[in-house]
Parts: sequence; structure tokens; C-alpha cells
Amino acid sequence: MEVVKEASCNHCTSCSADTEERGRPEHVRRALRLEYLTVGWNIVEGIVAVTAAVLAGSVALLGFGIDSFVECASGFVMIWRLRAETAHRLTSQALDAVEQRAQRLVASSLFLLAAYVAFDAGQALWNGERPEFTLVGVGITSLSLLVMRWLARAKRRVARQLGSRAMEADAFQTTACIWLSLATLAGIGLNGALGWWWADPIAALVIAALVVKEGVEAWRGEHNCC
Repeated sequence: MEVVKEASCNHCTSCSADTEERGRPEHVRRALRLEYLTVGWNIVEGIVAVTAAVLAGSVALLGFGIDSFVECASGFVMIWRLRAETAHRLTSQALDAVEQRAQRLVASSLFLLAAYVAFDAGQALWNGERPEFTLVGVGITSLSLLVMRWLARAKRRVARQLGSRAMEADAFQTTACIWLSLATLAGIGLNGALGWWWADPIAALVIAALVVKEGVEAWRGEHNCC
């Protein structure tokens, strides 16, 4: 009886694995759609945020906008990796090696962004630069909170289905965008509502710290899916 039961369990496990393998192409296609959406949104978000930041003189919003373009780079890496899997162009070992190099490049760009934002924020505090309130900035960061929250959840789901650490790391980067949006929105909101001009550069310094944390985790290949 025990032999029969063990054979039955092995058969069920094999069937489950076969089912998951047959469903993998659809999961990959879903992951690709999410990455295309991520890149498309970040391009629009970055253009709108940077333009509004320059017009209003907002350091926080500028850092937020530039980070959107950095996130595009991460999205392009994932698109290339997923497309390579669907076309069977590279072995899994080669894909992992390329992914690691790409993560280091993205991490380096994040460090440069953090340094720029921190310097610009420090200069704004030293000179007492007073940014103007920007309704467009409030709108784009508020909308980003909703979009990124949905994308992060969807990416975590498909990452579990694919068993992909790279997709999980990308989902974490999307989650980090939520915190960047909150920091930016707080800086703009406090400046507009209470006239606290220093809230904008302080928010920019918070953004710089979050970007450094994101860069360190990208460099090490770490992620947090919570």
C-alpha cells in the first residue's frame, strides 16, 4: 500500500511540474507585457516629472523624474532577458551572467543619480532656493503611486509563477518607486500647503538615500518581495 501511495505522489508531483512547464510560456508573455507597460509608463512619467521640476525648481521632483529613466533601463534588461528565453537564444547560465552585469550597470547609474540629487538638494538648502508649487507634480506622483502599486503586485505574482529571482528583484525596484513617489509628494505638498520651502530639498535627500539603498541591493543582487 505504501509503495502504491509513494508512486501515486511521485506521479502527482510529475504532473504538477509538467503543468507548470506547459504554462510557463504564458507566464513569460505576461511578464513581458508588464515590462513593456513599466517602460512605457516610466518614459511618460519621467518626461512629465522632469519638465514640471524644471519649471517649478523642485529638486525632489527632478530626482523622481530622472529615477524614472533609470527604471526604464532595468525594464529593458528584463525585456531582453525574457525575449531571449522565449527565443531560446541563450542558456540559463549565460542569461544569469548577463543579468548580473546589467544589475551592476543599473546600480552604478543609481549611485550617480543619488550623488547628483544629494548635491543639488544640499545646494538648494544652502542657498535657500524656494521652489514653486506644482500641481502637475502632485498629479504625476499621485498617479504613480497607483500605477506602481498595481505593477509591483502583478510582477510579484508572475515572479512566483516563473520562479524568477530577476523578476522578483524587478518587482522590488517597482516597490521602491512607491516610496520615491511618497517622498516626492510629501515635499511638494508641504511646500504648497504650508510654505515649507525646505521640505522639497529635504524630500530630495530622502529620495537620494532610498536610491542608494536600491543601488546597493541591485549591486548585490538582493531583493525584498514583501
